[in-house]
Amino acid sequence: MKRAVEEILKFNEERDWDQFHNPENLAKSISIEAGELLECLQWNNEYDKQHVCEELADVMNYCILMANKLGVDMEEILLMKLEQNKKKYPVEKCKASSKKYTELIK
Repeated sequence: MKRAVEEILKFNEERDWDQFHNPENLAKSISIEAGELLECLQWNNEYDKQHVCEELADVMNYCILMANKLGVDMEEILLMKLEQNKKKYPVEKCKASSKKYTELIK
């Protein structure tokens, strides 16, 4: 991922697009691209894998730019959130269940 991050940052730097990349705009872009990803699967489970991958890459691209803008390490925040989720969703309570963590404590 290091190379991908470097290439994404270089791409944006070469085009002087950082000026448009404040956290608010990046969050909007993540949401817009996530909507386009969802649109690929809107009506049924048949989808064009290439198109889905392109939209997924767009979402990831904006996530990388936002992490960079916020000055956070993506691996660190992903692992931190995973640890939180392990506590919310202990295997013995949630295995093979799609219930939200608030329903697991009942």
